[in-house]
Amino acid sequence: MSGYEVNFDGLVGLTHHYAGLSFGNEASTQHRNAVSNPKLAAKQGLIKMKALADLGFQQGVLPPQERPHLPMLRKLGFSGTDENVLAQAMRTAPQLLSALSSASAMWTANAATVSPSADSADGKLHFTAANLNNKFHRAIEAETTSAVLQAIFSDRQHFVHHDALPQVALFGDEGAANHNRLGGDYAKRGVQVFVYGRQEFGGERAPTRYPARQTREASEAIARLHQLDAEQTVFLQQNPAVIDQGVFHNDVIAVSNQQVLFHHQQAFLHQQRGLDEVRRKMAAVGAELLAIEVPTARVSVADAVATYLFNSQILTKPNGRMMIVVPEESRQHEGVWRYLTEMVASGGPIDEIKVFDLRESMRNGGGPACLRLRVAMNEQELHAVNPRVMMNDRLFTTLNQWVDRYYRDRLTQDDLADPQLLREGRDALDALTSLLGLGSVYPFQQ
Repeated sequence: MSGYEVNFDGLVGLTHHYAGLSFGNEASTQHRNAVSNPKLAAKQGLIKMKALADLGFQQGVLPPQERPHLPMLRKLGFSGTDENVLAQAMRTAPQLLSALSSASAMWTANAATVSPSADSADGKLHFTAANLNNKFHRAIEAETTSAVLQAIFSDRQHFVHHDALPQVALFGDEGAANHNRLGGDYAKRGVQVFVYGRQEFGGERAPTRYPARQTREASEAIARLHQLDAEQTVFLQQNPAVIDQGVFHNDVIAVSNQQVLFHHQQAFLHQQRGLDEVRRKMAAVGAELLAIEVPTARVSVADAVATYLFNSQILTKPNGRMMIVVPEESRQHEGVWRYLTEMVASGGPIDEIKVFDLRESMRNGGGPACLRLRVAMNEQELHAVNPRVMMNDRLFTTLNQWVDRYYRDRLTQDDLADPQLLREGRDALDALTSLLGLGSVYPFQQ
């Protein structure tokens, strides 16, 4: 049975703005209070999705979430009509309103951790929505994320959905941004690599400047929920020194595809020992690790963070060779671009570079890999996915028309209290759930 990797990209939401909410994400904090363009952001994402679909890759769409998040504002003591709630929040707690208006759900690499059926003891594809509890503006996403995933992957014969882990620091979980799967064919058994930033019980060094968002305890819990065997799981600690340089997730310092792990020289603590374990466990499933290690002397950690070199996608083309998808920032940096061009000319597994302009997302701290959730599946499972979320010519046209109708091309934090923005958002999401065949997945639809 043949296998596929389907990338589900997040549509950027209508309240996309630059609030600098993500401490530890230097791109996010550097662009705080800049004027955003939600319409352009959504269209940049759609162009990337359509381009990859046109190249023959399986590409899906995940919808944005409802923002501002009125249920949480009410839970926090703001009352009256929706208009009153927004006005009170802007007057007395504008930063709170900004957090509860974040369009951060666009970064669907944080939506969930996914384990394919080839790896799970019950032979089913497992999803665990991430609790994202290190950041308040992200911790409110899990409930809607779960509803959306269940609407898209609804066939219980093939798919299993788990609740997010408990909302406590011990089980901080950032989803697939700290998870890699290595192996051969997507439908065959592989090795799952969970990357964590700290360990609550008996751990080694932790970062001191920026928070380590993922715990080993959370990663181990997900491995148990997904019924993974110990011989096919590896737990690696991210290098705390690079977290303190702005590497807030593993996908800012490493990315994988099938047998290839593209990573920085400083990505992991005890790197050689950890990669030896990955190599041994991959050999047991009949796969050979191809590690492409980028030396610090060629690309510094600071340059990797600034250009999002590793927040890229590596995709297997129909001819079996691989393509790397990078943001425009990587092309604009002379040293990074020189490294990439030399790499693809070296005769290794990656022989092509595809560049996308994602500056609206990049300025808020997320590049190509942040925008997508990877789901490895077999042919039967692919046929069980809600077909209306899969990118094609018709959906691309429909979604661009939808964006043109509902999105603003200029947004500041002051606009978040505008009741009309809330109404525009609800109307847009109501229309979108109908277009994508999702049913009622938002609180205002209940």
